[in-house]
Amino acid sequence: MKKLNILFFPACFGFIVLMISPAFSCKSNKLTADESAVVKDSVTQMAAHIARDISSNGPTAWLHYFENDPGFFMASGGQIALKDYPTAKTFVRDTLPKMISKINLQWKNVKVDPLTDSFAAMGADFHEDIVMAGGATMAVDGYFTGTAHFDGSNWRLRTLNWAVKPGK
Repeated sequence: MKKLNILFFPACFGFIVLMISPAFSCKSNKLTADESAVVKDSVTQMAAHIARDISSNGPTAWLHYFENDPGFFMASGGQIALKDYPTAKTFVRDTLPKMISKINLQWKNVKVDPLTDSFAAMGADFHEDIVMAGGATMAVDGYFTGTAHFDGSNWRLRTLNWAVKPGK
């Protein structure tokens, strides 16, 4: 009968422990009910602040809520409208005020899905009354979806998608 190497069992045991220990040491990404409620409340508050600030301060207030991050983008009408944060910043600061003088934004049926303690998916019906730079007005309705991210001090939008309902 072959004699087993005395180091074989400790090596096997060490290998097994090494392989299964990550399963026991990793913290679950699942939020508790309390953590989930905090994220939902925070993102819902951000949505309310967006509507208030855009309606009070004009379209350039969007810059406060766009995340300055390489992952930022905004889509509308089935295509990319703003490919990154620098493009968004330039457009909102330099072009949008020349096109639109006032926006009254209202959200309805805001839904927040906490993904982690710092990321959440957001969706809401929206209505905008827009006053163009020339004085013409238009009403726009649709559905908004986005990804909100807590950057350590504020919730901001990393991705935005506007689906506008066809005109009546």
